[in-house]
Amino acid sequence: MEIAKLGEFGLIDRLTKDLENKNESTKYGVGDDCAVLHYPDSEVLVTTDLLMEGVHFDLTYIDLKHLGYKSAMVNISDVFAMNGTPRQITVSLALSKRFSVEDMEEFYAGLRLACEKWNVDIVGGDTTSSYTGLAISITCIGEARKEDIVYRNGAKNTDLICVSGDLGAAYMGLQLLEREKSVYYQQVNDLQKKIAEAKAAGDSQKLSTLNAQLSTIATPDFAGKEYLLQRQLQTEARGDIIQKLREAGIRPTAMMDISDGLSSELMHICKQSHVGCRIFEKEIPIDYQTAVMAEEMNMNVTTCALNGGEDYELLFTVSIGDLEKVKDLEGVRMIGHITEEKYGQILVTRDNQEFELKAQGWNPLTK
Repeated sequence: MEIAKLGEFGLIDRLTKDLENKNESTKYGVGDDCAVLHYPDSEVLVTTDLLMEGVHFDLTYIDLKHLGYKSAMVNISDVFAMNGTPRQITVSLALSKRFSVEDMEEFYAGLRLACEKWNVDIVGGDTTSSYTGLAISITCIGEARKEDIVYRNGAKNTDLICVSGDLGAAYMGLQLLEREKSVYYQQVNDLQKKIAEAKAAGDSQKLSTLNAQLSTIATPDFAGKEYLLQRQLQTEARGDIIQKLREAGIRPTAMMDISDGLSSELMHICKQSHVGCRIFEKEIPIDYQTAVMAEEMNMNVTTCALNGGEDYELLFTVSIGDLEKVKDLEGVRMIGHITEEKYGQILVTRDNQEFELKAQGWNPLTK
């Protein structure tokens, strides 16, 4: 169904008609000029992300359901990175005419799955037209007690540096998808060129053979690389790690999520906390599939882990007094420690050489 047949409000009604609010702070959601929220005893956290087709995502290899899921999760992740609890989101979309009502239902299906996982309410948004593809703007609202909020500027000398999960897999998943996309379109372009030549020559038999080949171009074989695709296409916010930290009685001194790459995020913490750091290459957690893919593509796996981005793992520092609590925490790895600012930001390699960290993470403004 064409979206124009429903109109803006008809589309909104169709996508949100059966939403049920789960949070007491949500007094009124979709259906009026504003949502009404109430936080009597906590601070309100607000974050927003703008995702542009061709810059942040490619619909050649991510379907709309996964895109909806990822769009919500990257915002929810920001609230967890402040040691908060996500409660509500608003969703604004700019759509071109190539999208149907059913396409948007798929997008919302993914969006809802992400919200249901973390009990987040969809409370509003906006829709408009676009001449340049799909644009997604999501705002996530959360809450936290004032004393529980963790900023980027709280790291202190001798603090331990920790990360959740493993790093570099999302980036290698992207490299894999980009490679296979290039191979696929090269095959298509080569066949289309031959088809045009056959048409010009009036060779119907050859034309029939080439058309048959065009319709049967093999899809990529991703066997053994499923984890890399999952990490790129199905982003997960690490609220489970936040819960483990709370249960262990650990309050990080500084924290942020890894969206643009470990090196960039660690340098943000150091800059805002006025400290230095030392991290150890041998301690950076890397999945086996990530290492294999990096070798296959002749890339340095440590560079991928440091600069790849889109892992959405948590990078945080804890007081050295929490060493015993954090060292056995499942899903968390200590990778270094905070130093005085004058000692700089250092990576210690496996053979004990020292290099200054550089912010080489993803920068959307270079697109």
